[in-house]
Amino acid sequence: MSYATSLYLTGAEIGLSVAGLILLLITAWTSRAAARGITIAAVAALVGALVFSVSLFDGGVGAMAFDGLFRVDAFSLFAKVLIFTATIACLIVAPHYFGERGDYRGEYPVLLLFNAVGMSMMVSATDLLTLYVGLEMSSLSSYVLASFARRDDRSSEAGLKYFILGGLASGIILYGISLVYGFTGATGYEAIRIAFDGNFSTGALFGVVFVLAGFAFKIAAVPFHMWTPDVYEGAPTPVTAFFASAPKVAAVSMLVRMAIMPFGGEVAAWQQIVIFAALASIVVGALGAIGQQNLKRLLAYSSINNVGFILIGLAAATPEGVAGVMVYLAIYVFMTIGSFVALLMLRDEQGNALSTFDDISGLSTTSPALAWCLLALMFSLAGIPPLFGFWGKFVVFQAAVQADMIQLAAIGIAASVIGAFYYIKFIKVMFFDEPKGAAPAKAPLSHWVVLGLSVLVISPLGYFLTPWLGDIAAAAAQALFQFA
Repeated sequence: MSYATSLYLTGAEIGLSVAGLILLLITAWTSRAAARGITIAAVAALVGALVFSVSLFDGGVGAMAFDGLFRVDAFSLFAKVLIFTATIACLIVAPHYFGERGDYRGEYPVLLLFNAVGMSMMVSATDLLTLYVGLEMSSLSSYVLASFARRDDRSSEAGLKYFILGGLASGIILYGISLVYGFTGATGYEAIRIAFDGNFSTGALFGVVFVLAGFAFKIAAVPFHMWTPDVYEGAPTPVTAFFASAPKVAAVSMLVRMAIMPFGGEVAAWQQIVIFAALASIVVGALGAIGQQNLKRLLAYSSINNVGFILIGLAAATPEGVAGVMVYLAIYVFMTIGSFVALLMLRDEQGNALSTFDDISGLSTTSPALAWCLLALMFSLAGIPPLFGFWGKFVVFQAAVQADMIQLAAIGIAASVIGAFYYIKFIKVMFFDEPKGAAPAKAPLSHWVVLGLSVLVISPLGYFLTPWLGDIAAAAAQALFQFA
């Protein structure tokens, strides 16, 4: 393949990189007053990358770029569309939040742009070195974003915790990569798969385990979830919304591609690990959330819980399972963005966050529209029909049953009932408790637009998307298995 074709296939990444560098220079030469204009330009760049990625989708198996280092196929394009969509939403709601505190600077949208570039590289990587470069590019900007509110001690603490534990996870992944390379003599996914088919030694197994353990940290799966509640609570809410959506999609997609492509011939070596992580994440996420009073910490445990359901689809190790993972991710992005934007709108007249259950008591009386939006989002996260979140759980359980993993599906369904408790607690507090404080302050139009679109997608109207979404997810899964 020619160099020009490789550049074309990486057009989204190149465009975002150039836009990020230009906006970084503008940020350095202008005052904070230009931050909103820089945000608009960053959103425009992401929209351009989104449209370009959609234009590349043809339902085929895709094409390789740069001599096999980078792959553009239906799977990576599906993930990129979700990543860019989530990043755009998080950028739209950020200026008002930081502007109230005088903390908004042009570096914020620039960091999100470079983070999007790293995530885009992660989901398209077909070489361990490309994967690690993309992973670190995303991670380094994430550490800064977590501590972006420099005058907030909790934000600084969240950034430090995320940096230390994230560095540890990156080291684990790098060590696993070195073991895989040592026992295969290759870093390309195809060459690793061929080498494993010929000789899968104990040392190679340790390499696979280390790599998967590092990825488990990135997706906040049990037992590598300990950082999530603290970071989600301490980071600024727009940053938390970003962490719970776009990087989650990128990390899960990276894990799925790694499991199916280079490690796809040794399913038995990693399937039990994934099954354990799935069930443990569902149970720990559900039980951990029950005693929480802080709403952001509760949604952090909800994120861990949802990762467990996603991993059930991967544990099936079938095209149907991978398609279920992608469908779940698509629905999850809108549920998560909507939930955190709703929390972002829970602020009093002085700009202080209404962050506990006591603060939202009687919300249906003081702000009925926001309460009903939160009701829809919580029921959807719980998987209660007819809301669209039910469909995400249904497709992953269906894939597990089709793969003769009926016990896994049954345990997952039973454990999901536990999670319904704390979602329903939202409804009880908002609709049946007496108000204990003033009504939330008026939210800007941008917040209502993002929240409204999210609620619209996860409403019963979302089922009209199922044929189209299912076809694209099936094409994405087939792109991985045709390689395999």
